Amino acid sequence: MAVAAVTTEPLNTPLKKKPLPAGRPREWYVSHNRRLKAMRLAIALLDTGVYQPSTADNARIRATADRLAIHPPSDITCRMVRALIRYGR
Repeated sequence: MAVAAVTTEPLNTPLKKKPLPAGRPREWYVSHNRRLKAMRLAIALLDTGVYQPSTADNARIRATADRLAIHPPSDITCRMVRALIRYGR
């Protein structure tokens, strides 16, 4: 049985970014980017074996963000990460 290696290092080939749709309120863009960041962090935490929201405290989430070279998330984003872990099981 083959086992895939899990890494939290940034990819060498970045994905092509598409421009966001114009004309939306600023809050929509802030919320959209926050959801994307929370999703990236939740996936990285799940890959490292964090399956319970109670084990994903703010310090652990921020340490994961540091390893992924992502700006430290806010308390709201940390809450979103825990919610994604909770409902992603």
